[in-house]
Amino acid sequence: MVVATVSAWMPRDDLGVRHREQALAWLAATEDIYRRIKPDTPPQHLVAYFLLVDRAAGRVLLCDHRLAGLWLPTGGHVEPREDPTNTVRREVVEELGVEAEFDPALGEAPFLLTVTRTTAHSGPRHVDVSLWFALRGRVGDDLTPDAGEFAGVRWWSRSEIEADDPGHHEPHILRALDALGLSLTRPSRPTSELIASRRHVPPVDPAALQADLDEFLDAQL
Repeated sequence: MVVATVSAWMPRDDLGVRHREQALAWLAATEDIYRRIKPDTPPQHLVAYFLLVDRAAGRVLLCDHRLAGLWLPTGGHVEPREDPTNTVRREVVEELGVEAEFDPALGEAPFLLTVTRTTAHSGPRHVDVSLWFALRGRVGDDLTPDAGEFAGVRWWSRSEIEADDPGHHEPHILRALDALGLSLTRPSRPTSELIASRRHVPPVDPAALQADLDEFLDAQL
């Protein structure tokens, strides 16, 4: 099932091609793609991300993740034998208190795949193979974020993400916006739902991030 999903996903850039190749090689080489023991056993495992997308407003919902110290999409680890779309359905209820409504433009297919070595403030790091899904959302939706996991949630425009320190965000978030068709910078507008949060996080160098990932994956072979 997961092999078919990854094989069917069509990359939009060279990094996407590389990540799909890495994901398919991992799927062919491993007998277990699920996290069994928190936080990193096995050291590479499957994740389902999802973005709430308000296309009319040109905004996506990101969560200020307490453990990672980053603004991330919502989502979680895929449970054993769980379809990743069902992971999304389960996690959106647990993390935001709403039912999943998949984005009409994309349906239940992932719009992005990433292979990322996690950022860790302490303890070991691991690799997330993440399938990204889009859900329909609206600025002003009545959400109930998981306060234990998130310090806050915020609807972001592309221009706001581009203006912020890249070290505050998931390193592939702009690629995700490209894949969603939110490539054009839209004028931002104030909204009472925006929750500001600023932390000092070192900036992300995508080339260094990928080199670090490649080194880690080579060591697993």
